[in-house]
Amino acid sequence: MRVLLLEDEELSAKRVEKIVRSYDAKWHIVDTLESVEQAIKWFSTNPAPDLILMDIHLSDGLSFMLFETIKVQNPIIFITAFDQYAIQAFKTNSIDYLLKPIDKVELFAAFDKFVELRNKNIPTTNYDYRALAEDIFKLNKKYKNRFLVKYGDTILFKNTDEISYLYADDKVIYINTKENKKYIIDYTLDELEELLDPHVFYRASRKFIINIASVVKIKTLFNGRLQLFLNPNFESEIYVSRERSQQFKAWLDS
Repeated sequence: MRVLLLEDEELSAKRVEKIVRSYDAKWHIVDTLESVEQAIKWFSTNPAPDLILMDIHLSDGLSFMLFETIKVQNPIIFITAFDQYAIQAFKTNSIDYLLKPIDKVELFAAFDKFVELRNKNIPTTNYDYRALAEDIFKLNKKYKNRFLVKYGDTILFKNTDEISYLYADDKVIYINTKENKKYIIDYTLDELEELLDPHVFYRASRKFIINIASVVKIKTLFNGRLQLFLNPNFESEIYVSRERSQQFKAWLDS
């Protein structure tokens, strides 16, 4: 079994190589690569390995950058330090994932899983690594922590944890704080949707973005829409459309 290792930490690489040899004498590391650049060159000049062990952080960036250049169709076991939000993404798009420091028993279990899938002729190359990369980049994205706002002829800044909701009134965008103060902000709601943490803020409608902490009550209406009650209370009624109601419930439950 030909195994390719992507790992930029020398001690970790040596430990993984030792575990691979102890798992099966017929298995061997064909190469150990430290960077995305090396991996791109390697795939262009070498036959595909049977299995890839891939650390997420390499010397020149995230290993997911490889998928932007090379169409990798080999089964991968990821070695990762990412937190719990990434676990489902790895389960869906790889043979397995392991947290550092590498544990021999866990790596053996991942190898067993790979061998079992191969022996049962279950495809091990149909994972969507590009989708995984997109998910992880989103999780690793840095969202804005504060915004400049206008209050009369004064410019202030407000931290995002002070914001209860943001809304459009004609062509003007406002933020409403937990203290029920209103400020003008020089962004569109589309821009704000990209800049705000999606675990905290949700685009409830074309004209409204809410902080999950501001939701006091949700009422289900006969036509499938949801009516939101917020704190501070908004001057008019706020609805989530029937088409977006399931997505909204999933967001609340995430």
